[in-house]
Amino acid sequence: MLEHGGRLRRASAVYGIALERWLDLSTGINPRPWAGEPTPLTLWHRLPEDEDGLAQTAQEYYGAPGVLPTAGSQAAILNLPRLRAPCRVGVLSPGYAEHAARWREAGHEVVPVTPAECPDAAATLDVLTLINPNNPTGHRFTRTQLLRWHGEITARGGWLIVDETFADTDPAESVAAETHREGLVVLKSLGKFFGLAGARVGFVLAAEPLREGLAERLGPWTIAGPSRAIAAGALNDRRWQNETRRRLRADATRLAALMRASGLAPSGGCELFQWVVTARASRIHERLARGGILCRLFDAPGSLRFGLPGTEEDWRRLETALPAAVDEASP
Repeated sequence: MLEHGGRLRRASAVYGIALERWLDLSTGINPRPWAGEPTPLTLWHRLPEDEDGLAQTAQEYYGAPGVLPTAGSQAAILNLPRLRAPCRVGVLSPGYAEHAARWREAGHEVVPVTPAECPDAAATLDVLTLINPNNPTGHRFTRTQLLRWHGEITARGGWLIVDETFADTDPAESVAAETHREGLVVLKSLGKFFGLAGARVGFVLAAEPLREGLAERLGPWTIAGPSRAIAAGALNDRRWQNETRRRLRADATRLAALMRASGLAPSGGCELFQWVVTARASRIHERLARGGILCRLFDAPGSLRFGLPGTEEDWRRLETALPAAVDEASP
């Protein structure tokens, strides 16, 4: 079982702090999610139907020629490796660990790739899996870079997979509109920007043959009816999206400033989280956790990722606790 953020029940048991007393900054999920109308009871009573318009709504939102709704981006991460014979797969490192784990599990040779190594990887490997912006570093690739690497790798029958889970906050460099091209696969999720991780809704943007192959593997009813309705409402709410992008940009700036003032200048990040490499990562993580604040600890390299506080009370709590934790963790 790979480590992930948001494991509050385990943290509650380890530190003896009740669930409701935690400030969870470990996931990079928008702490103020989209909230629409309650779902009708009939959606809980009937089987989900693909003809409900969700795919078309997602196409319009992402500006993509075709989409496949999935149970979060994780469903695609788990199943895409099963659509290819064993080959050499480059996976961005450091990055979301599920990508490398699932390709390796399916029998592929996984090659860790840093951003600087991507040009060579595109010229030599069969599949290149990138995250844009990256989790946890926040590194961004330009649209021009991605399309150039796509051209190189697909000339040999390969794939470029771009995980755009965190891209909704600033989609300017998204390659979603280009996914009619064979071998270009984009993964999307409603979990981060929309704050709807529990709905388990994602989308695969790709040319039709790949979407059909993945759909056949996933089978029917991959997303619950109520989740489909919630997703459609969120994707259609342009006013909320625009207001949320402005707020997240401001909050990201505020979080970075708070961290610098506490002696933890960010090493990277995006609108939904800030990331810092520090030799004191484990000690700071431990001291914050003892006070009921959960951030995300990484081992390679030793680093911490902080999501955004959701309320002014949460901000004040972090503003008080972080400098103290940094001081206590000093040699």
